[in-house]
Formats: sequence, structure tokens, C-alpha cells
Amino acid sequence: MELTRRTFSAVAGTTVLGLVLGGGSSGAVAPSGAGRVVPTGPPPPPPAADGRRHEVRADRYSLLVDGRRLVLWSGELQMFRLPSPSLWRDALEKMRAHGYNAVEVPLAWHQHSPAPGRYDFTGVRDLGLFLRTAAAAGLYVVLRPGPRIGAGVDAGGLPGWLAGIAPADRRRHEREWLRRVHEIAGRHLYTSGQGTVLLYRLTEPRWREQVRADGIDVPLVDGDTGVPRPKDAAEERRRRLDDLAGGSVTPQGSLAFGGVSWGWLGAPPVPTAYDEGAAFDGGRKATGRLAPVHQIGQLLRHVPDLSKLEPAARVRAGDRRVAVRHLANPDTGARVYVLRNDSDQDLTTELPGTAVQGPVPVAARDAKLLVTGMSMGGERKLAYATVQPMLFLGAGRQDIAVFVGRYGEMARVVLECPSQPETTRLDAEAAWAYDHGRLNVSAPLGAGGLTRVLVQGGGSDRPLILVFADDATSLRLWPYETPSGKVLVHGPALLRRVALDGDTARLTGDIRAATGLEVWGPRGLTGLTWNGTAQPVTVTRAGSLTVTAPAPGTAPLPAAPAPVPPSLTGWRRRTENPEAAPDFDDTDWTVAGKRTSAGPTPVPKGQPVLFADDYGFPYGDVWYRARLTDAAGLTSVRLAHRTGGQGLVLAWLDGEPLGAGHGTADGEATTVLELPEALRERFRYRSEGVLSVLVRPGPHDDRWTARGLTSVTFGGAAARARWRVRGAAAPDPVRGPLNNGGLYGEREGWHLPGLDESDWEAVQLPRADRRQGVTWYRTRFRLSVPKTVDAAFGLVLEDAPERAYRAQLFLNGWNIGQYVNGGTQHTFVLPGGVLRTRGDNTLALAVLAEGGTAAGPGEVRLTMLGSAAGGVPVEPVAAPGR
Repeated sequence: MELTRRTFSAVAGTTVLGLVLGGGSSGAVAPSGAGRVVPTGPPPPPPAADGRRHEVRADRYSLLVDGRRLVLWSGELQMFRLPSPSLWRDALEKMRAHGYNAVEVPLAWHQHSPAPGRYDFTGVRDLGLFLRTAAAAGLYVVLRPGPRIGAGVDAGGLPGWLAGIAPADRRRHEREWLRRVHEIAGRHLYTSGQGTVLLYRLTEPRWREQVRADGIDVPLVDGDTGVPRPKDAAEERRRRLDDLAGGSVTPQGSLAFGGVSWGWLGAPPVPTAYDEGAAFDGGRKATGRLAPVHQIGQLLRHVPDLSKLEPAARVRAGDRRVAVRHLANPDTGARVYVLRNDSDQDLTTELPGTAVQGPVPVAARDAKLLVTGMSMGGERKLAYATVQPMLFLGAGRQDIAVFVGRYGEMARVVLECPSQPETTRLDAEAAWAYDHGRLNVSAPLGAGGLTRVLVQGGGSDRPLILVFADDATSLRLWPYETPSGKVLVHGPALLRRVALDGDTARLTGDIRAATGLEVWGPRGLTGLTWNGTAQPVTVTRAGSLTVTAPAPGTAPLPAAPAPVPPSLTGWRRRTENPEAAPDFDDTDWTVAGKRTSAGPTPVPKGQPVLFADDYGFPYGDVWYRARLTDAAGLTSVRLAHRTGGQGLVLAWLDGEPLGAGHGTADGEATTVLELPEALRERFRYRSEGVLSVLVRPGPHDDRWTARGLTSVTFGGAAARARWRVRGAAAPDPVRGPLNNGGLYGEREGWHLPGLDESDWEAVQLPRADRRQGVTWYRTRFRLSVPKTVDAAFGLVLEDAPERAYRAQLFLNGWNIGQYVNGGTQHTFVLPGGVLRTRGDNTLALAVLAEGGTAAGPGEVRLTMLGSAAGGVPVEPVAAPGR
């Protein structure tokens, strides 16, 4: 369960609290002791592996880290869906810059364990490297190792080989998995100062005892295996503000980076893209859902009032369709109002009985956070505002307050000032008036980028800059903390770091579109560099430094170059599925002769076990071959199979195609294939034959239900069958057990770079073959992206939707996804690192055609998903070839 103000009050002082926060197993992890009142104050500094011990506690308001309040603001990053360790740094730095203070990390057991007792934490599975990278980025880590993690992956992350293990023995393997994870995590705990692992999320409370026995002494929090995936910014804002208003101390963040379900990772396996609902898309670009995360995250970091809130007197909105939650900080007197509009109409409402005066707009199916009584420096206070504050910080000689909202909204901010301040519009869009101790400022959001108002005096000897921004503009505002003081930067697409070197601020980050650059910082700051290049600057009336444009009508910082991807030509083609031929040598295949199964699916009476998992083939395509006897008079073949809603079966008899069948999402499907006339005639008197079946199964379900064929019967004859089965070869030692299935070309390495394809047929695309089975296409291409440019590429496949085929996509031997013609996904992310953006690449397509229609591939091309000047150094991901 999440720890909230309500649940804390209910369990404090009982043994139940130990289940939530770790009990008395370590003095470093316990609820705040009786009588210890922690006041509102600045949060702890960004975490690091600093070698010092840290105390982690909690009270009914928040987490307490070294005696300071921390409001957890996390997002989930699934490292297994970003198969490029260099890009972990990119993703984590983006999260930190956009207001996250923690990353939740689910671990997929099946990615690390190809077989019982075998574990791999190297390469794209290097958990230790990920945890070190998170610490370097200044993020706390919430670890979620399962064993079952959900996350839209096959079997919830449990390894496929577990299906062949008797239920009574599975617990032993689960314990071994957790022990292996704990060996690594134990070297990165924040309590010991060796890393930034702050919390451990238990998906099943029964593992608590082992977690503690293995030396994990950070607080334990219960939680389910799901992760919220909001459809838009409004839903993200509603959910996040509900958590804040409800007093959740350890909320589960929504999806930050989804990435791609490469190989046989996903459940379902298509679509491959897993960035729906994520703050960043598969190409690592910000989506519209990021704005509320960014704005509220910065607010929680820079306005301590929100770290200690308790329910206050009930408030009813003038428009009853708007729900209001009223909270107050008992130390500072600040009040927070969370307004929620669940209707389909934009509404405007009054808040009677509150300090908020005048109408407040709330968009349809959206929410809004308002604050009153917040300090604005000295004796100045925020009387009220009709838009959300995003931050308040001191930078050099001035204070800066940022207010944000929807584009086009008229923002009103009212300050209580004991004397009339000197107020100056720094941008023409703002208006102000002072009356009876209150400074009233209004500005339209987004009209000209930032709108700034300078307030001097009025109860403080420090100037105050009021900054107004719409949602889009707020995503280019970057607060940053240095040992010498705070910095606020406006302009770039991303600010990664700031280093103050004497009178110069050295900024590092990313540029996408042409932009200006404005910096507020400590006193004495006179120079700027951007990504190592000195910039000409001027001092503004707002006390900031701005970069001067090189020429009239140009932007100070130019747009990132957009590399043009090459055309994909030089295709080579080769057909396969020799397994369909009656004389194919299958003597080294596994005999499918078992009569009992380790799984829960009953074995049909009179049939051998045909379930793929029982023969050690948990992932990818599986071939079955049966030598038939007593088959005279055969007229049809009936295949019962469990392949999921996206599954497929193809069958041949004596090398002649019989046709295809599709699976169902809710259980077993039956495909009856009638013999064509020529085969009926052949089997009128003939009693022997060879039946070959290629099965593309779906993912494992939660119950380990059988996958693959379940039974095969025959019409017109009492044929007997002796079965053999073959799936994937030994797991790829670099790419892992989820990369490959059992296609002939996969077993022969046709997907790998370095293959000699000189004897393959040279072809051009699009193709229109009519053939049941598998055909491979290969080509090579070279990219030459400048080192200073972070370019994200995708692969696009398009064809007439009536053509029935699908294709596995291999980039440098990595299975990056499955295309289903006529489906919803046509663009596939090519992960940087797997993709050589400065070198040669090999692309292979394994096209599986049903045979009833012409089959492609049709148009296949590279596309740009985005580019930025900056980025991080990307090391090539290992891609061994033939």
C-alpha cells in the first residue's frame, strides 16, 4: 500500500508500520520517533554516492531524509526497454532536469536468466551500472525487483523456463533471483552512502523477511505491479495532484520512459512501442504529458511549504462541478487548493470563503493547484494567484517566482506588500496596479514567450522578478543548484548541468529549435559558455545575462542540424522453412513424447504433450514435425493451439501448404485445414506422410497456461503421429534469451551482421510474393551523424493492409520488434547504440507470410524521430556477428 497521512496515523505505534517502513531492523530506517517534530524547511540536497551514512524516516507528512522533508516525485524507467546503457544516462539526466527526484526501476527476471541457476548482469542488463548512473544524475532510486513486476512484459517478468518447473519448486528459484539482485543493490544503498537506492517496493509482502536477511535496510513500501500511463497532460495532472492532496508519502510515479518491447519481451508482443502514456517517447523526446510533471516537480523542490500539508476546512466551489481539496501547512500558514474538473466542459468558478478572489478557470477533465500565503521574500506574501506557482528561488541579488498555466489564459497574481513597491513591466504584455497593500499583476500566458515584471521594495530589499509562462514555455525553464548558489536558465530544450567557474557559468545541454538563452545566477556572473563555446552576452533589466544574436533576425543559438537518413537499397532475398520438406533431417530435434506437463493445462486424452514450454522453448517461433502412419484416406488436419490473440499457425503436409490459422485472446483456438484435391488423391491409398507446423505463440499468461500446439487430430483417417519439436537455439550470450526464436534463419544466423549473402537474390522493394512461409531480406546502410548531434532514427514499414504477413525486424542482430501488416504500428524506434549513428549497420527482415495473399515487404525506409545539438556520448552496444 502507499503510505499516506491517513494510513500513517492508523498504523503509527503498531507493528504494522514495520511492514511499511522497515521496522527496527536498522536504526537508519524507522518512522520518526515520538516527540520529534520536523519543521518545514528546504529539502535535502540532490542525492549522491557520497560515502556518508544517511538516515531515512517518515512521518505522516513526508519522507524524512537526514532530518529534512522530501516529497517523493518519481517516474518509472524500464531499463530493459532501453537496450543501450549510454542512453540510460540521457534518460536519467532528462528526468532530473524535468523535476523528478527519483526513478522507479522494475527489474525483469527473464532478461537476466536464460536458464535455472544462470544469471547475467552485464551489458544491457548491467544493474550496477544503471544504479551508478542514477546516482551520478542526482536521482533517488525506488527498486522493484518483483519477482513478478507486471510492466507489460511476458509473464510479468518471470523467466519462461519457470513454466517447466513444478509449482512446489518455483519458490526456491524466486528466492535465488532476489538474492542475486540484492547482492548488487546492497552495494548501492543510500543508507550506507554507497548509492542512491532510497526505497524498495515490495510487490508481495511475503518477501520482506528475505529482503532484510539479505542486508537491504532501506524502507520497504508495498505496491502493485502496474504503472499509471495517463493519456494526456490533464490526466497526468489530475492523478499527480490527487496523490499530493491525498497525502501519499510514497506514491508510485507514472511512466517516464517506456521505450520499446524489443525481441519477445512484450505482452502482447505487438505493438513494439511501449511509450503510450509516457512522459518521454521511444525517441527520448518530451511528450505533452511532461508539463505537469515538470511544473509540480520544480514546485516541490523549490517551495518547501508543500512538504508538510494537512487537511483544512472544507471549501465548496461556486460551480459544484469543480471539486476542491483544501490543505494547509501548519508551520508557514500557506494554503493549497487542488481544484478538479471531471466534466467535459471548460469551467470558471469562484472559491467562496478563501483568499482567492475572482473567477478561476479550470479546463475540462483537468485539475489546477493554487497556493495562498506563500512567502515571496521578506515581508511580501502571495495573497493568491489564479495560476499555479512553479518555483520560487533566489538567484544572486534577486528572487524569482514563476507562474504557469495554459496557453492564452490570463494569469492574475496578487502580492501582499506592506508598502508600495516600484513595479516595472519588462515585457509589454503585463499590467499591474497597487491598491490597499496589494500589488495586482496580470499577464496573458504564452503571448510572447516569457512575460516578466520587476518588483522592487514593498517589504523586501531584494528585487523580485515575476515570470509568467504557458505550459510549453515552462518546459524551457531550468532551475539548477550549484555549490555557489542557484541558477535559473531559460531557452534550451534541456539543461543537463551548470558549473560556475569564477565569473563564468558553463552550461551543458541540448538545443532542438533555434532559441535564445537567458541566465539568472549568483553575483559577479559576467560570462556564459554553452556546450564549451563562449557566448557574447548582455545584462538585462531583469538582472539576467542573455546571449546576443550573431546577426539581426537570427537566434542566439541555432537549431540542431537534422541529418537526412539514407535510402535503403541493395536488398538481398532468400527463402527458407526447409522444415516443411518431407525429407528434412530432424533427427537432432527434441522428441515430443511426454505424457504429463509441469503446467496447469490438461493434456488432451490420447495425445502427447505438445506444449512448447515443456520442451524448453519459451520464446519465439516453434516448429513441429510429425511422421504420420495409418494416414490413408486423410482429408483434413485439425490443429488445437494456444497462441494468444496475435498468434499464428502455418501447416504443410509433405511439403505442400495447407494454410494458416489464428489464435484467440481468451484461450484455445481450433484451426481445421482441408487437404487440397491433389493431396487428397495422394492420400487416398498412401498411409505415410510428414506434417510440419510452424507456430508463433503469444506471451505467457499469469497462470503459465500452455503455449503452442495442444493437440492434433485428423479427419478421414485414424492417423498416428510421432512428433518432434524445435525452437530457438541456445540463447544469444550478448543479446540475451529474449532476442531469438526458432526460425531456420535465426538458427543459422541470417539476422546477424557479417553474413556472406553473395549467393542471395538481389531484389528491389516493394515485393509482392505469394508464398506460405518465411522469406528473409537483408541490406546495409551507413550513417554519418556529427558527434555533437544526438539523432534518433526510426524504421518505417508501409504496405496495402489486405496483404497478410508480418515481419521480425533485426538491426545489427538485435530483434527490435515485430511488424504486423494491417496493424497499428508502422514506425519502429532504432535504439541509439544498437544503431551505429556513425558507422555501418545491417538490417534484416524475416517475413512470415500466410500465403493467401501477396506479401511484402512494401515500402521500407528510415526516418528521423528528432535531433538535438548536445546529447551524451553513445557507446556502441555489442553486436557480434557471424
